[in-house]
Amino acid sequence: MKVIEATKKGFCFGVEHAIEEAEKLVNERQHVYCLGQIIHNTEVVERLERKGLKVVNDLDEVPAPGPDTPADEIPTVLIRSHGCRPEQLQRVQKLGFHLVDATCVLVQRLQNLVAQLYEQGYQVVLVGDPNHPEIKGVMGYAPQVTVVNGPEDLSKLPPRGKLAMVSQTTYTLADFGEIVGQVAQLGYEEIKVVNTICRETARRQESAIELCRQVDVMFVLGSHHSANTGELAELCRRQGVATYHLQDWSEFKPDYVSGRQVAGVSAGASTPDWIIREFIEKLLAI
Repeated sequence: MKVIEATKKGFCFGVEHAIEEAEKLVNERQHVYCLGQIIHNTEVVERLERKGLKVVNDLDEVPAPGPDTPADEIPTVLIRSHGCRPEQLQRVQKLGFHLVDATCVLVQRLQNLVAQLYEQGYQVVLVGDPNHPEIKGVMGYAPQVTVVNGPEDLSKLPPRGKLAMVSQTTYTLADFGEIVGQVAQLGYEEIKVVNTICRETARRQESAIELCRQVDVMFVLGSHHSANTGELAELCRRQGVATYHLQDWSEFKPDYVSGRQVAGVSAGASTPDWIIREFIEKLLAI
C-alpha cells in the first residue's frame, strides 16, 4: 500500500510549549498539578502522570500551603494550553501556589481580544464549541459573551446593536466564514470580524484537503476528545474520501484499507510524532 503524509500535521508550537513546561516542572519540583489535561492526548497525559504530574479538575483538589510550608514544598499549578478563566488565575495566586501559565499565546490573544471588544462596546459573539475548555476559559474575559456553534444557535444573538465576531482557535475557516456570512444577513448596524483561528490549524486543514485529492482513504490521528483533530477528520470527509479518526494504531482495522490503493495520513495538533511514525510504519507493512 502506498502511504502519503500530510505536509503539516502533529504538534503545533503551543502544544510543544505546554509539554516542555510540564516536563521541566516534573523534573524540578515535587508537587505539580495541572488544572485539566495539559493537552487533549491520552498517551501524552499518561506519560506525564507517570513522571509525577497530577491532573485535577478543580483547585480544591490541590493541598493549600500553610504559612510554615517550605518554599520547595509549595504546590505548583500549571495552566494547560487551553487556558482558563481569569478568576481561576487569581485564585491560584490568592491560595499561595506557584503559578506556571502554559496557555497558548494565540488563546491568550483571543482572551485579551474578547475583553477589549467588550470594553469598546461590542456585543461579543464567540464561534466555537461551548463545552470546549478553551471556550469556557475565554468566556470569563467579558461579562457577556454569546457562544455560537452553528446556524442553529443564531437565535441566541442579541436582536440589535453592533457585534464583534471571533472564533475558537481550532475552528475550521470554512465553518467560521459560513456563520459570519449568515450573521451578515441579519441586519446588524455593525459587525466586526476578527479571524482568531490559529494559522497552524489552518495550515493543517489546507494540507489535509490537498492530500484528500491524492488518496482513496484518509487516516486522521489524534484523541477523540481533541477538537482540532475532530474538525480535521470532518473536513476530510467533506472532500468525499473515506476518512477514519483514530487515536492510534490500536484502533486500526484491516477492513479500513480493503480494496484501497493509496492512504493518506494526517494528525491533529495534539498528536505526538511517535504515534504518527508507528502508524505509518505499520500501515506500510500491510
